[in-house]
Amino acid sequence: QVQLVESGGGLVQPGGSLRLSCAASGSIFMLNTMGWYRQVPGKQRELTALLTNGGSTTYADYVKGRFTISRDNPKNTVYLQMTNLEPEDTAVYYCRALHTPRDLRSVWVWGQGTQVTVSS
Repeated sequence: QVQLVESGGGLVQPGGSLRLSCAASGSIFMLNTMGWYRQVPGKQRELTALLTNGGSTTYADYVKGRFTISRDNPKNTVYLQMTNLEPEDTAVYYCRALHTPRDLRSVWVWGQGTQVTVSS
């Protein structure tokens, strides 16, 4: 079993910055793509950013130029640096990781989410 724990959310003023962290723990064999999604009440969860273990990134159009995803492989941690935050970025941010265990049956794992609120 692999667990993901997010941290770093909170209340920030418009134009401010936050850095989210997501640490994987448990019986980790190989972590592949890691990423962030977000969800607001009444809407579907949507992709924010993805980062493969080869270094390729994917960003949602609404965050390009403002958010940066990165990872520390020895620490099994992925980060989301968010700058120039807007009220529309208010959401619960979820970490997601593709884990391949020893039996090679890859499975996506979700974290529990961390609230980000952008408000003056």
